Parts: sequence; structure tokens; C-alpha cells
Amino acid sequence: MSEVESIKEFKQSYDSFRKEIAKVIIGQDEVIKNVLISIFSQGHCLLVGVPGLAKTLLVQTIAESLGLDYNRIQFTPDLMPSDIVGSEILDKDRQFIFKKGPLFSNIVLADEINRTPPKTQAALLEAMQERSVTTAGKRYDLSHPFFVLATQNPIEQEGTYPLPEAQLDRFMFNVVLDYPTYEEELEVVKNTTSDKKVQLNKVLDGEQIMKYQQLIRKIPVADNVMEYVVKLVAKTRPNTKYATERVNQFISWGAGPRASQFLVIGAKCHAAINGKFSPDIEDVKAVAEPILRHRMVKNYKAEAEGLSIEQLIQELL
Repeated sequence: MSEVESIKEFKQSYDSFRKEIAKVIIGQDEVIKNVLISIFSQGHCLLVGVPGLAKTLLVQTIAESLGLDYNRIQFTPDLMPSDIVGSEILDKDRQFIFKKGPLFSNIVLADEINRTPPKTQAALLEAMQERSVTTAGKRYDLSHPFFVLATQNPIEQEGTYPLPEAQLDRFMFNVVLDYPTYEEELEVVKNTTSDKKVQLNKVLDGEQIMKYQQLIRKIPVADNVMEYVVKLVAKTRPNTKYATERVNQFISWGAGPRASQFLVIGAKCHAAINGKFSPDIEDVKAVAEPILRHRMVKNYKAEAEGLSIEQLIQELL
């Protein structure tokens, strides 16, 4: 199959996947699009939103539509690394065997990730970056495909452990969920307060997802788009050659090279889901906000003036 036909097939699969998810999740189109882009780009996604916006339901629906293994880990202050990675136990022959933890799954939902101490958060770092875990000196490969979707509550910060920059950087997207519109909420309430059952069909399997992940990597990118990406990320770094006056004034830290990598891969996937064979600058702009949002740190001046990171990103675009 030629690359052109493969991209057409990918677009059809993506469209039928979206339709399947829409049977359960009403609205949140931008959120669903970004989560799916991160799956096909081999990235991870951080969802930030107040309780009750169907973050967990979204992950369950995606896992069901894909026919993949799915585990939900509720992060709590007393959760230990061995609770998520697994631990060695004695079997009946008094031999140590490794009992795998919930991290050994295709889709892992890390619910309220900022409620657990840094020691346990760090156990996710290797898994997210290396797609493997090390315990008792042995390395264990995780399932393929492997995708972490973490949720965070922006209110109630008492008793939480904010994610360190190194861990935030591992997430391809930081997606902010907003309240549904009046019409969407009306439909949600109608659907969830009756005995109506929704039957989801499996749209894709693990093999197909991995095939599409490889396809996205092969998509060519024009030099001008590549240069635009690197220059855009360079502009976020204060007191450097490309930094704008506003960035120097309001930003403490800018995005690192991982942002450039994710922008290129995200733009490739965004182009493919729209039936294009190569990304343009518009595709980069479409994925820029959720990729840069958690990689730029505002200073006290920006806080005092009530400036949001999103406003500063839009100015750079």
C-alpha cells in the first residue's frame, strides 16, 4: 500500500474512531482530538479539569473502542512505587517471582496524579520515557502500545504534590477541560439519567495503532515548517536571541527541545487526520498551545498583571 493510500485509510479509521467515542462523550471535541493525536504520536497526555467533566469516562471509552488493556490507578498520598510498578514475592517453591503492577497495560489512567508523593510520581518517569521499568536490578519492558493519561484537579491544592518540570515535560499534551455548553450538558443529563445502554464497537487494535504510529513518523516535513517550529520554541526562552520583548518581561523559563520534537510529530498527525500528506504551519499552530502550555513558566509580573500562558502563546503564534 502506498503512503497516500495509507494516510487515506488512517483518516477513515480516525473518523470512525471519533464517531464511536461520540456515542458516549458529548462535546469536548478539541480534547478528544488532542488525546487521539497523542496516542497516534506515541505521546502521553495530562488532562486538567474540575471533577465531573468525564475525564475518566473518556479514557475508558477510548480503551474500549481500541480493544486495549486498560488500568486505572487512583493516586493517593500513601501510594508506593511498588503499588504501580509491581514487586517481587515468594512463590510456593520459595523462589522470588515478579508480580506485575497496574503499569503493565496498554492504557494507564493515572487519576489525580498530583495527590501522590514525588517518589511515586518518579516511578512513572522511566515508564513514560523508556517504555520499561526497573525493579530489583532487572528491566521489564511494558506492553506496546503504551500510553499514560493522567488527570489533575486545578482546584483543592491542599495535600497535593505539584508535578516537577522534568515530569511535566514527559507529557506531550497538557489539555485543559472546560465546562460543557448548555446544550451539551442538557444532552449529557438526558443520556445519563435513563437506562439507555450504549454498545461500543472495537474500531482499531494494538497492531493497527502501532502501524499508524509508524506511518505518522514517516510523513515528510518541509524545511520551512521545521524552521518555524524550532524558531517558535526558541522564542519562548527569555533572554536569548529569538526571545520577544513580552517573553523577556513575563516568562522565567521557556520550552526545551522536546517541545520542538512534539510540535513536529503533533503537526504530522494533525495533517494526517485532515487528509493532508505533509504538515504546514497551520498544523503546527493547531497543536502548539497544549504542547507549550506546561513548558513555559510565568514570572511574578505576569501573575500580577493577570496574564495567562495561553495569551502569551497566542502572541507568539
